[in-house]
Amino acid sequence: MAVIGYPCVLRIVSRRYYSFSKHPGYRDFSSLSPKHCVSLHPKNKWNVTAFGGIVKLMHTSNPLFTFWERDPRSGYPSTVEMPSKVQLIRDGIKELKKEIQMWKEEVKETLENDPVLVYRPDELDICWQFGSPEALSQWVTSSDSDHNQGQSTCELIRSNAGKGLFQGNLCVDPPKDGRVKKAGYCNMRTIRVQKSFKRDSFHDWTMYTHLVMRIRGDGRPYLLNISTAGYYDLFWNDIYSYALFTRGGPYWQVSKIPFSKFFLSSKGRIQDKQAPLALDRVSHLGITMGDKVNGPFRLEIDYIGLEFDPGHTEKFAYEMYRTPKYVAAT
Repeated sequence: MAVIGYPCVLRIVSRRYYSFSKHPGYRDFSSLSPKHCVSLHPKNKWNVTAFGGIVKLMHTSNPLFTFWERDPRSGYPSTVEMPSKVQLIRDGIKELKKEIQMWKEEVKETLENDPVLVYRPDELDICWQFGSPEALSQWVTSSDSDHNQGQSTCELIRSNAGKGLFQGNLCVDPPKDGRVKKAGYCNMRTIRVQKSFKRDSFHDWTMYTHLVMRIRGDGRPYLLNISTAGYYDLFWNDIYSYALFTRGGPYWQVSKIPFSKFFLSSKGRIQDKQAPLALDRVSHLGITMGDKVNGPFRLEIDYIGLEFDPGHTEKFAYEMYRTPKYVAAT
């Protein structure tokens, strides 16, 4: 008998169990006919073929230990309770008319779209206008206290001027549980853009060169994050970031940041191998407060838009170089 791969167990009619070693090798069980091989151990996926009195087993399952991630939340538990199947069917029927109408609008937009007229040089196209409760519902806030990993809090509300106000309190003191070593972040992020029938989609910003924001800050630095989450788990946490510096005081400021300045990071680590931002696969836009300074923060936002500057020809602002083969994670 040839055994290739990890240990397995054959169950025989006489209820006797034969365990094979971990090391590959051949073992002759010619006295056992193929009809004696009833089933395999349920925890292992093996392919059984019989030739005379010799049974050959091949391991056809995926590797037992991989870097595969089960969900995009990277192990963080979800607090959303899933409704029953009956309730899901009822809600789906109610939204069917809305989804069909959205699909019609998508087809109409595809047929009428003219890139020559849409992308006008040096004109601002506003994507998010923070002037109504409906606009604020397109964003979600999170902090380390949501996962019991810190004491920071934040919220996104309407300001007295009728704009969006991202405010809260940053605390860099980690909880005394012996597990968390660093703490202190607050984040606001757009919800995932979707097409009709709840299909995940992307923002296509290919023809734009700059991200434009009209803000009024408190003098603290923030971090802009553009997520380009891909299909495979390896790309779920790809985020392009760049610093957003604010001025204190009562005056508004307009920040115009080229997309070529954004650098690639994954799970909080700047990658050695950089690449330009894929503007046709933008899934989220976020703003993070995490300057490691305790205290309240306040960022008022009027709008966030895009601009096409034909005079900006830079593709990527950072040097590309090859790392040696022995360097980890390259």
